Formats: sequence, structure tokens, C-alpha cells
Amino acid sequence: MARSKTRDEILAAATRQFAESGYKGTSLQDIAAEVGCSKATLLYHFDGKDAILTELCAPAIAELADLDARVAAATTPALARELAIEGFVDLAMRYRKEIQVIYGDLPALLQQPALRPVHELTEQLVVTLAGGSAAPTALLAAKFVLAGLPAVVFACTEYDDATLRAALIATAARVLEPLT
Repeated sequence: MARSKTRDEILAAATRQFAESGYKGTSLQDIAAEVGCSKATLLYHFDGKDAILTELCAPAIAELADLDARVAAATTPALARELAIEGFVDLAMRYRKEIQVIYGDLPALLQQPALRPVHELTEQLVVTLAGGSAAPTALLAAKFVLAGLPAVVFACTEYDDATLRAALIATAARVLEPLT
């Protein structure tokens, strides 16, 4: 089923509005005004702001779940970590706008039904990046990588994607404790 132009315009406007004013600070009227449609038209396409957020984040969440499956299928901890680092860097770069949208309101947004899987999936990545270690330094380094990497992705516009990707992968590998 093809999406309508208005639906795509609503999603694009919502992304800009959420990034600029935050999820909580954006109203349906703000989004409708940017699109140039009525709030009723917006509600014809989406049940509400939560539905817009759900559709915006669904592709990234699906890819995060796919990354989790690829990491889980890895045959060694080293391969699992490599897949997790590269996969998360690629995911963060591909969805940098969506990450910027949710980053500021992250704690509250993770309570949204559509985003609840993100917490579980990222906790699995933490375990993988920590190499299965329960040591606080290993776990904190893994959380540091997962929390800091998206912030760098949407803040660093001065580098081309290939340079940024390579630097992020190398930096993440340096931050994490060696696998034993």
C-alpha cells in the first residue's frame, strides 16, 4: 500500500517539530500548521501524536531487533562485539534525525508502547559490548558507547559519512574493555 503525500508530509513535519521543540513541546496543531493542513486532516491519517511517533520510529526499531538477532547468532564474543559496534554505528547514522527527535525526551518516550522494545534491545547490546562481563567498568563503557554515539552522530555534521563511520567504530572499540 503506497503512503499518501500528505501522510509523508506529516511525518516529515513531525520529525522537524519534534527535533526543534521536543516530543512533549510539539502539538498536533504545530504539525498541521507546518504541513498546511487542518488538525482534522492530520487525525484522518494518524490517531494522534503517539501514532506519528510510532510510525517514525518503527523502521529503526525493526532494524535494532534485526541487529540483536545478528549479534545473538555470532559464533564468538569478538564477532558479536564487532557486529554490535558496526551495526549500531550504521543504525545511528541511518536514523540520525529520528534519534535527534527522541534523544532529548528519551526517558519519557521509552514509556511509549511503540518504544518499549528499545530498552530491552539496547540492554542486550550492552551485554554484548561488555563482552558478557558484569564488571561495572565494562558495563559502564558499553552504556557510554550506546548513549554517546547517537549524540555524536547528530552533532557532527562536519564529517562525511564514511569518515564519521570509521571514526565511530574505532572510538567505540577503544572505549570498550578488551575481551578476555
